[in-house]
Amino acid sequence: MEILEIFGYVGALLIGVVLGLIGGGGSILTVPVFVYLLFINPVVATAYSLFVVGVSSLVGAFQNIRKGLVDFKTAIVFAIPAFITVYATRKYLVPAIPDELFTVGGFLVTKDIGIMVFFALIMLLASYSMIKGKCKNCDDEDAVVTYNYPMIVIEGLVVGVITGIVGAGGGFLIIPALVMLAKLPMKKAVATSLLIIAIKSLIGFIGDVENLDIDWAFLIRFTSLSVVGIFLGVWLNKFIDGNRLKKVFGWFVLLMGIYILYKELF
Repeated sequence: MEILEIFGYVGALLIGVVLGLIGGGGSILTVPVFVYLLFINPVVATAYSLFVVGVSSLVGAFQNIRKGLVDFKTAIVFAIPAFITVYATRKYLVPAIPDELFTVGGFLVTKDIGIMVFFALIMLLASYSMIKGKCKNCDDEDAVVTYNYPMIVIEGLVVGVITGIVGAGGGFLIIPALVMLAKLPMKKAVATSLLIIAIKSLIGFIGDVENLDIDWAFLIRFTSLSVVGIFLGVWLNKFIDGNRLKKVFGWFVLLMGIYILYKELF
């Protein structure tokens, strides 16, 4: 086993640990690990990422369901438009993107480069969300849950397309939407977002099963390490301040996003 492949599997464990420690965000590392450490094509990497993110989030969601933190009505309202668009994106939109997109000053922008650049931009947005931290008025446990249905549906559609293209969970978009559009307290928003991410990621992956040859043995090994990492992260959470760690991780994601932009464009 080559040294980069070993680092790739260590990355699988780290993804789970981050998810267990801060409740989200770890999935943003999945695609870079697949592409830069395991040398997997970006289209396949985003597909594999959907499976890893979906299974890992499902494990986290079950833990939150046991604690009574998941709002099922909100999850269903948000997840339906999200999983429709993520499935359609993986099955129809991604395969339809041409291998050569356009040329700028003699530099050919390919499909793979385009996906990674778009992914890097999403990483920059996610890093801002992590560094900024939670809003001050988001922990009102007595707030009445209300639904802005049109905006929830629109947000679900947008998140579904983004998830479909980059293979990341999109929690940094879902959690603020649940807080602002459904008036969920932050704890419930984080817990509910994991269920939404699990549903839409796994359904999106179904669209890939029909288009790609999946290396199931590798994918199950990688995902199993991520799940082990989740339980390790939950245990470490007793000793580490998750909110402080989230900001540190946000800066790391920011640097990773800048690195990907530089590597792909320069």
